[in-house]
Amino acid sequence: MDSSKVQKILNWPQPKTIKALQYFLGFANFYGCFIKNYSKKISDFTSLPKKDSPFIFNEEALSQFQILKEAFTTSPILSHFNPSLPAIVETYASDSALGAVLSHVNDSGKHPISFDSHKLLLVELNYGVHDKVLLGIVLALKHRRAFLLSLPDSFEVLTYHSYLQYFMSSKVLTHHQAHWAEFLSEFHFSITYCPGRLATLPDALNQGESRVNRQRLTSRRTPVSIKSCFSRVSVTL
Repeated sequence: MDSSKVQKILNWPQPKTIKALQYFLGFANFYGCFIKNYSKKISDFTSLPKKDSPFIFNEEALSQFQILKEAFTTSPILSHFNPSLPAIVETYASDSALGAVLSHVNDSGKHPISFDSHKLLLVELNYGVHDKVLLGIVLALKHRRAFLLSLPDSFEVLTYHSYLQYFMSSKVLTHHQAHWAEFLSEFHFSITYCPGRLATLPDALNQGESRVNRQRLTSRRTPVSIKSCFSRVSVTL
C-alpha cells in the first residue's frame, strides 16, 4: 500500500453512521489480505446494528477501529511468491474466526507472502474444534491454490491444534469432512503439529526439528493416496 493510502487510513475519523462505517470497511477490505487475523479485527464492526437501527459505536468497536488503522502501518512487508523456495502454511482457529499465513522459508527465516482470514458463518460456529481447524486448512489452501499447486515439491501445513489427528485417523467421516478430504487430495503437503504453547512463541517456529516437538502426518496429491489416510472410511450424512 502506498504512503498516501496509509496516511488516509490513519487520519480516518471515527464513523458516526452505519454508512460511514461501511465506507471505511469497503476501503479497508481491499487490503485485508495484508493484515493478519483481519476477520477477527473487524468482528466488532460486523456485529454492530444494521441499517435502520440505532448506531452506537461502543468502546470495543472504537478500540478495534484504532487497532485496525494501526495494523496497516505495522504489518510485515510481504514477499513475492517464488515456487523455487520452500513454503509453509500456518493456520489458526478461534471460536469465531480462522486465519492463515503463507510464508517462504530460507536461511534468514520465514517471510510472509499473504495473510488470509475468515469470519465463521453461523453454521460453521457450530462445528467442533477439529472441524474448525480442518476448515481453516481447507480455506487456506483454497485461497492460495494457484501458488501451492505450482510448487515442484511438497509444502508444509503447520497447525497448533492436535485435534487434526482425529480427522487423519478417523474411519467415519461426515459429509463435509469427506468433501474436504477430496479437495485436499489435490495437494502434495505434510501436516505438522506443534504444541499449542508454541503459538505464543513465534520465534520457535524458526527453530530446528530438535527444538520443536513435532508430529508429522502426510497427504498426497492424488485421490487414492488421500483416501489411504482413511482406510475403510465410511461417510455419515
